[in-house]
Amino acid sequence: MVLRFNERRATEAAARLLKLRGGRMKYLKLIKLLYFLDREALLRWGRPVTTDRYVSMDNGPVVSRIYELISEEPAPGTESVWRNHISAPANWDVQLMREPETEELSRAEEALIEEIFANYGKMNRWDLVNLSHQFREWRNPEGSALPISYEDILRAGNKSDEEIAATEAELDSLAAAESLLQPA
Repeated sequence: MVLRFNERRATEAAARLLKLRGGRMKYLKLIKLLYFLDREALLRWGRPVTTDRYVSMDNGPVVSRIYELISEEPAPGTESVWRNHISAPANWDVQLMREPETEELSRAEEALIEEIFANYGKMNRWDLVNLSHQFREWRNPEGSALPISYEDILRAGNKSDEEIAATEAELDSLAAAESLLQPA
């Protein structure tokens, strides 16, 4: 079982990264920084920040739902938290249009966003692509997309079988609790 994607959390995390970068960024760079954020949170705390799903693509690991929010037009009549705060891409850039109210992220998650930006924010998008190709969970999809599981990331982060099993059990419990709390 995987965690339910939380567009509000993902938007808040992206908005913080965009704000740290002055409000505008190449969307490929944003996607990489968000993947780095989720990867590090999963390895440190056993839980990702954006709750996205991950895939290996030619340019490295991708936060797949966020990629769709950036690259696809919202369906008519649907409310897009993302598009209320972050622009559609223009010349490969996205722009922070309006800061979301901070409701979803913890102080620790906000601090990790700042740490990820401090460590990788000065790198260009192609350097981030090359760095992400070094992650052991990335597999060359040869023009396709291959899923990356939590287990893949944890194993690549040198977690033991016991740590992986405990993390996956906790994530399964969180996902089950979320499904019980969601209206039918």
